Amino acid sequence: MDAAGRRAAILARIERAGEPVKGGELSREFSVSRQVIVQDIALLRAQGHPVLATPEGYMLPAAAPAPCARAVLCAHEGFERMREELYAVVDAGATVEDIVVTHPVYGEFRAMLMLSSRRQVDAFVRNAGWQEAAPLSALVTDGVHLHTLTAPDERTLDAACDALRRGGFLTA
Repeated sequence: MDAAGRRAAILARIERAGEPVKGGELSREFSVSRQVIVQDIALLRAQGHPVLATPEGYMLPAAAPAPCARAVLCAHEGFERMREELYAVVDAGATVEDIVVTHPVYGEFRAMLMLSSRRQVDAFVRNAGWQEAAPLSALVTDGVHLHTLTAPDERTLDAACDALRRGGFLTA
């Protein structure tokens, strides 16, 4: 299979999956290195395919986005507080789409999270990569960060914000 055929097959595999697909899984499936998969994903994005890289793997955005979205400014330190913050949102029925921090020199950094259940939160927090890296919000912002939350309705977003407020996570 040539490179263009592999990229088409990778895209089809991600489309069919219905859940995130790990890069290592794609690497084994297509008998190429993990770096080749990373490059293929970058080329697919350059061609206009909206492939997202999440902590659980590569995925395409949902065909029908959640009708309601809200940005919330939060602050916390440490992994346990991060887990509590994310639980507050998903337990209310909302999804944590991303995290955004602002660097004084480089500007905005955004990472896609796409977390909508405790299982996903636990997998994210348990990620072995945390042994070598700090949460994005710890880099330059003293724990202050922005999340985009989505939900099927405003009531669910209100419930998620109330839970964040009760947990002491909201800064504004």
